[in-house]
Amino acid sequence: MTLRTLHRSSAILIAVFALLHIANHLAGLAGVATHIAFMDSARLVYRNLLVEIVLLLCVTFQVGSGLTLVLRGWRQRRGFLPWLQALSGAYLSFFLLVHVSAILSGRVLLNLDTNFYFAAAGFHVPPYPFFFVPYYFLAVVALFTHLGCAAYWQMQDRPRLTRVLVVAVPASVSAVLALLIVLLMAGQLQPFEVPAKYKATYDKARYGAARP
Repeated sequence: MTLRTLHRSSAILIAVFALLHIANHLAGLAGVATHIAFMDSARLVYRNLLVEIVLLLCVTFQVGSGLTLVLRGWRQRRGFLPWLQALSGAYLSFFLLVHVSAILSGRVLLNLDTNFYFAAAGFHVPPYPFFFVPYYFLAVVALFTHLGCAAYWQMQDRPRLTRVLVVAVPASVSAVLALLIVLLMAGQLQPFEVPAKYKATYDKARYGAARP
């Protein structure tokens, strides 16, 4: 199997988890308690030791293989779609690396429940919103865009308009979803108070540099 084929296979599992994660955030539109209840149920699956190990291995492979594919085709890549696929994939690699590291650090080093408040804390401690707003927004858009680009190449026998819509529609929908998620975590849709222990993770005197 080629690196690209393995990359696609690994992406399927990660995409399923990522879409579940996005659904979890959207459930938060009904309130933080709903978000946490959804997460508690989903964790029965993805916090299973075997499932979690497989997910972490897939993430590690996905980041490494994705960046390898981006660099390998750097000089040969031509046109808007190939570059859109490469750049969205590169951002996803960055996001996965940072986000998964942060979650593991929060659980192991800070002994925190990495729930909604852990993710939202950065939106409530200035000046970190300037980082977290684009950080999360672009992650959602990059995910749907990258999946759309992958589908585009699998539809070579379809009309050009159909193939373009396969990329454009998910990208457009993802922008709306990303905006809702960002506004939710920023407390703009339903006000909430982030517990002090989560805000304290940004106190450099106690924990060193802040974590995304």
